Parts: sequence; C-alpha cells; structure tokens
Amino acid sequence: MSSFTRPHRHDVLIAAIGLFGGLFLWVFGLHMQGDRTFVAPWVSLLPLAVVSGLELVRRNAPQAALVIGTLALVADQFTVGNLATVLMFTDLMYAAVLYGTPSAARRIPVTTFLITVAVTIGFLAWFRNPQALLIGVITGMVSFLPAITGVSVRNHRDAAEAALLRADQTALLAEMDRTQAVTAERARMARELHDMVANHLSAIAIHSTAALSIDEPDTSREALGVIRENSVAGLAEMRRLIGLLRTGGAHPEPSASPTLASLDALIEQARTNAAASGLTCVFEDARDERGPLPAPVELAAYRIVQESLTNALKHAAPGPVVVRLGWAGPLLAVEVSSVFGDRAGPRAPGSGAGLVGMRERVALLGGAIETGPVPTGDGPRIWRVRAELPVTEGSVRA
Repeated sequence: MSSFTRPHRHDVLIAAIGLFGGLFLWVFGLHMQGDRTFVAPWVSLLPLAVVSGLELVRRNAPQAALVIGTLALVADQFTVGNLATVLMFTDLMYAAVLYGTPSAARRIPVTTFLITVAVTIGFLAWFRNPQALLIGVITGMVSFLPAITGVSVRNHRDAAEAALLRADQTALLAEMDRTQAVTAERARMARELHDMVANHLSAIAIHSTAALSIDEPDTSREALGVIRENSVAGLAEMRRLIGLLRTGGAHPEPSASPTLASLDALIEQARTNAAASGLTCVFEDARDERGPLPAPVELAAYRIVQESLTNALKHAAPGPVVVRLGWAGPLLAVEVSSVFGDRAGPRAPGSGAGLVGMRERVALLGGAIETGPVPTGDGPRIWRVRAELPVTEGSVRA
C-alpha cells in the first residue's frame, strides 16, 4: 500500500487560484459558450472542480491527472464552459511532460500534434470554411503548445542536472587525485626519510653498543668518532629533508638529490662504519659511458645501494660486502651481496621497511628487483640484492 504524498505548496496555490478564478468568472456570467438548452449553467462548475483537484497531483501522478483532465475538458465543452478549466488543463498537459516518465515526455508532444492536425483537417472538411482553422489553432494552443513548452523546460532541467552531476564527478575525481597525490608524496617522503636516516642511526646504534660493552679506551674513542660522524651526517640529511618540506619544492625530487657519482663517498663511509663488525666494502663499477641517466634512476640506484649497505651493517656476517654496477642489456643492474649468517657482537634491529621502500622505488621505475639468499656451493651463503632499472626517460613513471 503506497503512502500518501502531500501536494507541493505551489500545486496547492495553482489549484486554489484556478478554482476561485473560475468561480469568479461563473458568478459574473463570463462563459466561453452560449447557453445550453438542456444543461444548467452550474454544471460547468463540475469540470472546474475536477480539474482544480487534479492540480494537486500534477507532480505525483501527472499522467493520470492528464487523462482525467482530458475527460473533464471534453465534458466542459457540453456546458457553458469556463476559461479557468481550459487554462488549468493546459497546465496539466505541461506538467505531464515535465514531471512524467521519459517515454511519456516523448509521446505526448507527438500525440498532441497529431490531434491538432486531425482536428484542423476534420473541421475544415465539415464546415468547409477557413474559419475552421481557428478551431485547429485553439486545439494546438490548448494541447500541443503546453506539451512543447514542457519538453523545452524538461530538456533544460535535464541538462542542468547532467552538468551538476558532471561537476560533482569532476570534484570527486579531483579529490581522489589529490588524495592519491598526497598518499604518494607521503610514501615518497617516508622512503627518503628512512633511506637517509636509517644508515646513520644503524651505525650509531651498533657503535654505541660496542662502546658500552667493550671497556677499551681506543675502541670507545673510535666508536665515538664514528658516532659523531654519523650524527653530523644524519643531521645534515634531516635538515635537507625538512627544508624541502618547508619550501614545498616544485620538482618531484630535490635538486641536491644524491647520484651515482656520490657512491664512492657512500661506500667509504660504509667501510668506516662496518670495520668494527668485520665487514669490508668493495665497489665494482663495470659500466661504460652511455650518457647521463635520468635523475629518478640515479636516485633509486643510490638509495638501493645505501639501504643494502645499511642492511649488511645490521645483519651480515663478517666478510666482504660487494657493490656492483653494470648493464643487463638496456637496463642498469645494481647488485649488493654480503655474507648471510649469524655474527657475534652488537646488531641493530630492523623493521623491514627498507626492503619495502626498495621495491616501491623499483616498481615506480618499471624495473625488477630480487632479494634473498643465493646458492654458492660449499662456501658461505650469500645474501644478494639485485635490481634492474630501465634508463630511458619514457620508462620512468611519475
């Protein structure tokens, strides 16, 4: 059972004005037709009352209101007639197109046009008088003209709603893009922060633990020197990152981003940090000259080496840590290997964020990365990180 829907206040106002206007015309004898011998003048009030009542449902049941209103208009033609009844019928025709179903909005204008043409032709054939054209004109004004007006208003309304929907969708897409951009930027800054600071803090943690556990002045002094060096370097890196965040640089990467030319300094620092743990760092650069590499590729390769050296400092057993750069066809190959196993002495805890960051960097460039132990026969097990990065500008994804 459907619930009752209250009429719109504008519909109530239209019904009231139409009803009282029709009563005013009837009281003063302003009829549309001459006296009907067999019909009392008051009978014209019945179609007026019916059409006035239908105005209350012109939005909620427009097609039903039009059908009943058409019957009431036909009945009004057999009475003295009332102009208010005709005017309210034109509003019912307009409302049926504007508020009705899409199929009704397409069908009603065609139907009223055919009715107008048929009435015009029929009365011309009957009266054989050009004045019969006036009946066709009046029929068109009462039926076809309101229907066409309803089509025009409906089209404008639908266009406005479509434009509003497109604006909402555009705003939603813009918000999604903004959210994705913020998320990507946060992930990028998290990688930068981790890669810049983790290496220095790991060295500080290992050497401070060694200084506390080994009661030897020379060892403690050496450890404190490494701690100070890494503290200063870490602070410098932090200041650079904070400066970038404050200025909101327009470029995806800061202009002072490290490159492969800085690997010698990075590996030399790693030798100093890892000496106390029995690690020796070796750098093998097998690249030939192929021109400058894109900045994102240089930064990604540098960070992969940096994070791999940090992981070796944290977890590798005593032995060589080998950094290799070379070419794998058109790809830049970055490989870092170290001895995989337990070692005595202090170790820094890890969270696994470094490996995640390396994979993210490689994925953004469309490359591939492999991490894990590799078989070496009877020798010590080797932990290897190998990344292959495309070096063409078109392959780098923002």
